[in-house]
Parts: sequence; C-alpha cells; structure tokens
Amino acid sequence: MVRILRGLAHKYFSDDEAVILFLLLVVGVLTIIFLGAMLAPVIASVIIAFILQGLVTRFTQVGVPEIVSIIGVFVVFLGTLAGFLFGLLPLIWAQLASLATEAPRIFRDMRSYLELLPEQYPNLISMNAVNDFYHQVTAEAGNVTQWLVSFSLSSIPDLVGLLIYLVLVPILVFFLLKDRRLILASITRLLPSQRPMMSQIWHEVNQQCANYVRGKAVEILIVGGVTFVTFKILGVPYAALLSLLVGLSVVVPYIGAAVVTIPVAMIALFAFGWGSQFIWVMVAYGIIQALDGNVLVPLLFSEVNNLHPVMIIIAVLFFGGIWGLWGVFFAIPLATMVKAVFAAWPVRPDDPVRLPE
Repeated sequence: MVRILRGLAHKYFSDDEAVILFLLLVVGVLTIIFLGAMLAPVIASVIIAFILQGLVTRFTQVGVPEIVSIIGVFVVFLGTLAGFLFGLLPLIWAQLASLATEAPRIFRDMRSYLELLPEQYPNLISMNAVNDFYHQVTAEAGNVTQWLVSFSLSSIPDLVGLLIYLVLVPILVFFLLKDRRLILASITRLLPSQRPMMSQIWHEVNQQCANYVRGKAVEILIVGGVTFVTFKILGVPYAALLSLLVGLSVVVPYIGAAVVTIPVAMIALFAFGWGSQFIWVMVAYGIIQALDGNVLVPLLFSEVNNLHPVMIIIAVLFFGGIWGLWGVFFAIPLATMVKAVFAAWPVRPDDPVRLPE
C-alpha cells in the first residue's frame, strides 16, 4: 500500500506547482463548505462582479474610460436590482399567494378531469389509481402551502439581515469592479512566480466560465422576459410566476424545460380548458423553447466548449446536491474547471521497467 501511494505521489505530485494547486483547491472547497453561509455576501458579490466585468470590458474596448464604464455598469446593476426588488418580486409573491388561494379550486377541477380517465381508458387506469394520485398531489400541495406560511413568518426576523445584505453586496460589487487589478495582483503575489499550469487553467476557465455565466444570465433575462410578454398577451394567469420558472429552467439543461412544461400546461388547462386558447398557449411556449435551444443558445454559447450530456447531468446532480441552487447554476462552469484541471495536470511518465539480463 505504501509503495502504491508513493508511486501515485511520484506520478501526480512530483511538480511543486501541482502540490500548491492541489492545496489551493482543497482550501477553497473546505472554505465554501464550512464558511459558505458566513461568506455568502462576498461570494454573491464576486459572482455579480464577474458577470458585470464583461460589460465593463466591452465598453472599454470601444474607447469609454474605465471608471466611466464601471460607474455606468454599476448604475445599471442598481437599477436592475431595484426593479426586481420593488417591481417584479412583489408581483411574483402576490401571484404565488393567489395561486395558493386558488389551489383548492384547481384541485377540484383536476379531480373532475382525472375521474374521466377511467371511463375513457378502463384497461389502463383504475379509479383507485386516480384517487391515490389525487391524494398524493393534494398532500404535497398542502406541504408547499404550509412551507409558504412558515417561510413568510420565519423570514420576519431576517429582514434586518436582508437589508444589511442589500447594502453590503452593492458596495462589495463596486469595489471589486473598481479595484479588480489591485485585488488580482495581491492574490498573484502569493503564488509561485513560475506557474505555467495555473496560467493555462486560469485562462481556459476564465474564458469558458465567463462566457457561460454571462451568457446564461442573458439567456435567463431574454427567455423570462419573452415568456412574460407572451403570456400576458395570451391572458395566461400567473404570467410573472410562470415566466420566472421558465427563465430559471434554462439553468438545468435538458431537464428544466421538461419539468417547467408541467405547471405551464396545468395552469393553461385549468384557465382555458381543452380549447383553442390552451393550444395557442402551448404552441407559443413550444416556439419559445425551440428558439431558445436552436437560436439563442448557439448565439450566446458559440465560444463555450460543450460537455457531453452525461457529464452535464452528473455535474448538475453532484454540485446541486452539495450547494443547492447555486450548485445547479454553476454546475457546468465547475465541470469545465474540473476538466481544465485534469487536462493541464502534470503527470510524470512511469519509469521504464528494466528486464533482467
């Protein structure tokens, strides 16, 4: 066993830079796991500044002074944050509360639809199966409603902390944008002067993750906004809530769109019934998904190396299980980072085996 471990250390950790990078990765992962809740404002600020830095770079490339670009992008960020907090968030919460109030009527209508299935398909569906499914759905809906009530009551003491975050995060974002070069220079002083492997990994991860994260943020805004406008024109109830779900569904490739289709179809069905209006809603929703997958995604992520679908699903499950929604959102960038680390990791070839003469 000792000889095997010594051989692995000789093969994968014979380079000093590899040892330092391994220690940095271990310290980073442990910090996020054990101090992630405490450092949540800092982590959120770094992510937001990382996204906004792309806009600052674009403005500086066309001749706008850097400080003017930073201030302009920061003002746009504050306006977007204020619009979300005081415009979209209250609307979504009101529609969520209205949906919880309308849930009993929706379930009664759903039961009437379900009771027709055993009559139409007696060989496939029984009344007992319909009753069991209905009881399971109503039980889960009751749990969700109870969670909403408990969440609204338990969140009252956290309002002070939320207000502190709302002040602290914008301040951190501004200074991270303004002093980006100074912060990066301070970090690089702690690293070895000769670091070709770290530079290679940083270049690839920075390019791939920046394109992905910024492109995904733009995709969420476009898909959510187009869905909201379309549903409002078609008269779909709870348009803001559904558009938020549809926008967030693009975070999880292959799975999000399929999952969000269920609440969209259910609300459209209970609002309009089996008719032309329901068909128009589902056709419009299908067109949005088709344009997103075939036009918007290739346009936004043309410079991103695509991972295999199996690797994407594994990354979503793994990082989502560790870090929740943030892990799901950054599953593909993290998988890209892991891929870059493995590709650049120095491996010493095995010593040739000498045969006895």
